[in-house]
Amino acid sequence: MRPKLVVCPTNGKSGKPVDTLTLKGLLARSLTEVRSTAYGFCGVPDCETVYFSTDGTQLFGEQDLREQVYQKHPADDAVLVCYCFQHTVGSIRAELVRVGKSNVIENIRAGIQAGQCACDIRNPQGDCCLGNVRALIQQLTR
Repeated sequence: MRPKLVVCPTNGKSGKPVDTLTLKGLLARSLTEVRSTAYGFCGVPDCETVYFSTDGTQLFGEQDLREQVYQKHPADDAVLVCYCFQHTVGSIRAELVRVGKSNVIENIRAGIQAGQCACDIRNPQGDCCLGNVRALIQQLTR
């Protein structure tokens, strides 16, 4: 069972509980390093920690992962904001410039309806990207 409140040991800020399945899917290291303990996700951009054991004894940063983490680079056009359907900050920005609006949310929803979503293992935060995508579109359209 995952704890409800987790705190990043690097910066002392609230993190988000994350399933070990997410960790196993994204670590570019031997999975023997994943222990039978609870883990958290730190999305604070200026913190080098991405995953941490909730007992504070184990830390993983982006250098340990297969993907860059959107929360760590929210303004980088090359970074994925939707890991399942490969939408980047730049592709969403370009669509907004080209068309004047974005259909990415509808596209993601269609993929979810078709059973093609795997956010629990592809998205570093361990859950759906739609909140991030909505916030990004709002930010870009301001």
